[in-house]
Amino acid sequence: MADQGLRVTALHVYPVKSLGMVPVAQGWLGPCGLDDDRRWLVVDPDGGFLTQRQIARMALVAVGRQPGGLTLALPGQGTLAVDVPPADAARRPVRVWRDTVPAVDAGPAAAGWLSAALGRPCRLVYLHDTDARPADPAYAPPGATVGFADGFAALLATLESLAALNDALPAPVPMDRFRPNIVVSGAPAWAEDEWRLVAVGQAVLRIVKPCSRCVVTTIDQQTARIPDPGEPLQTLSRTRRTRGGVMFGQNTAIIRPGRIAVGDPVTVLERGPSNLLPV
Repeated sequence: MADQGLRVTALHVYPVKSLGMVPVAQGWLGPCGLDDDRRWLVVDPDGGFLTQRQIARMALVAVGRQPGGLTLALPGQGTLAVDVPPADAARRPVRVWRDTVPAVDAGPAAAGWLSAALGRPCRLVYLHDTDARPADPAYAPPGATVGFADGFAALLATLESLAALNDALPAPVPMDRFRPNIVVSGAPAWAEDEWRLVAVGQAVLRIVKPCSRCVVTTIDQQTARIPDPGEPLQTLSRTRRTRGGVMFGQNTAIIRPGRIAVGDPVTVLERGPSNLLPV
């Protein structure tokens, strides 16, 4: 059933997990998510993933996309260009939550730059093998994959739900606190809890579960400061708590890949009971 007025209002790519966001006007939404999304990862010397959960300063590192690689920039430290490592380079195991994933190290220049920027030893790695990490099989359909995102290929959020949350907060927060890939407008607040299958541009997405939120939502993405250490998690815990945590946004698996763009219509193909199940 078509939903009049539902549109994509923003698309966001995060080339390096937990570093800066890149807004895009359009992109290819493949089985592993939007092109370039979370294909790079910052790891500690033992291969464990690092995020803003441990290092809020990661929010300040701006990322630029360029053919064959990316750029990293930080005020006072300049800009570094990083090439995608060769596809035939040796892999090293890195860890994202419970998963061990084969990745290629981006080399000493990137490691040195990031170590100086973040104030601790780290390396930058790249994922060539986009089918190497399955999405959580407890929720995602068979064959669904994910890159270095926490658990699923793409995160969808709506402007109306953010507005409803902000109405309940002591001070409003911007959408970038939640780091979604696809931002939609034109639905009633929290309508996405009942979406199951959604067409976006040429692509079709399966809504698999609400997204459990963490301390990253408390970090100002422009300053890396935490203006109110309790929000928005404290309010979400009263209004959006369910089994598994406090929720904002919807995790998705890509059922049919395709090109999507800002302004594309969004059609809800299937609905069901609210997936925000109470504790």
